[in-house]
Amino acid sequence: MRNTYHEGKLLAMVAFAIAAAILQSHAAIPDINNSQQLSAQIKNKLKLLNKPALHTIYSKDGDIIDCVDIYKQPAFDHPALKNHTIQMELNWGVHWKMSVEQNEPFQVWQRSGSCPNGTIPIRRIREPDLLRANSLDSFGKKFPYESSKLGKEVNRSTAILYTAGFNYIGATGQINVWNPKVDLPNDFTASRIWLKNGPSEKFESIEAGWMVNRRLYGDTKTRLSVHWTVDSYKSTGCFDLTCSGFVQTNPKVVLGAIIDPLSTRGGQQFIITVGIFQDPKSSNWWLNMQGQPVGYWPPTLFGYLRNSATLVEWGGEVFSSNIKKVPHTGTGMGSGDYAGGHYKYASYVRQPRIVDYSLQLKYPVRVGTWADEYSCYSVDNYRSTIPTEPVFFYGGPGRSRDCH
Repeated sequence: MRNTYHEGKLLAMVAFAIAAAILQSHAAIPDINNSQQLSAQIKNKLKLLNKPALHTIYSKDGDIIDCVDIYKQPAFDHPALKNHTIQMELNWGVHWKMSVEQNEPFQVWQRSGSCPNGTIPIRRIREPDLLRANSLDSFGKKFPYESSKLGKEVNRSTAILYTAGFNYIGATGQINVWNPKVDLPNDFTASRIWLKNGPSEKFESIEAGWMVNRRLYGDTKTRLSVHWTVDSYKSTGCFDLTCSGFVQTNPKVVLGAIIDPLSTRGGQQFIITVGIFQDPKSSNWWLNMQGQPVGYWPPTLFGYLRNSATLVEWGGEVFSSNIKKVPHTGTGMGSGDYAGGHYKYASYVRQPRIVDYSLQLKYPVRVGTWADEYSCYSVDNYRSTIPTEPVFFYGGPGRSRDCH
């Protein structure tokens, strides 16, 4: 009896262990499947983003630059551009001269090689870049505006010079280049030009300048950056070439690549000259950097912006989930110094210009300044003497003695 009892007990224990192992193995199957599914989705996304390279450049800063056939760039994945013919030369009725300084910064990758004729350089997206995004669908996009119960935006802060009230078909400005601190993993800080049109809840925007964005690029380097949207960042558009839309024509500029050298506090200042102009004949919105055309946003992407902008902004933007909260984010804007520091300390925009239907670069008829959080990021459209043109200074450190 005892042997039978113990044998039965032993068999029961073995059966229980086998059953538990089977249940555990079945429980792990969904996780394995999810992992395999995610891996496949990442692989497909990378294939969509990274077009076949005819030549590859390994930059000393760690970026990989692929030279892609100009006719196979990401732009043509957009439904509105399926039958698009690339505009290789500008049809401008006048020559819009952009003042470009000699101490202009350039991109690090250019020291390691160049792309052959018929190709454009594109920064390669890698798996870690996708894994930092909240989702594969949100990769390369701005976070939508978030508002408090009182209707105030609570995830971004701006300090800008602006002009409105007319139809604008271009804008330009000289922006000095810095490397401000970025506090939280999802924060970014940018200095740029915006051209906008449309209602506030669904505005359209094209933007260009420099940015520090750890979430997108995986580091805290200062990079050339562009962006567009047709629904106030809700779902459309993206940074650089991380989605279809922007048509690049210049083989010497990489959107999203590191800028060097940078301005230093109390020392030498380096600037980028940024311009966005609409071709009067094709209606393409052309991006100019350092006086050279880089590429364009076709008008078929837009509704309100198809013919003109009604608002132009120059200055800085900080995104953070800790905007207008305590404690405030410590992400800096511009140089990280307040606007009152002026030249060699604060970030600035010089020679802000607009283009209207006269097709001439002009200082705006009316300008205003705005800072969402003046104690955190301030503005000063400063004129040293009466005959001189004002220089727009902006920026700040974020969390500080004055910004809690």
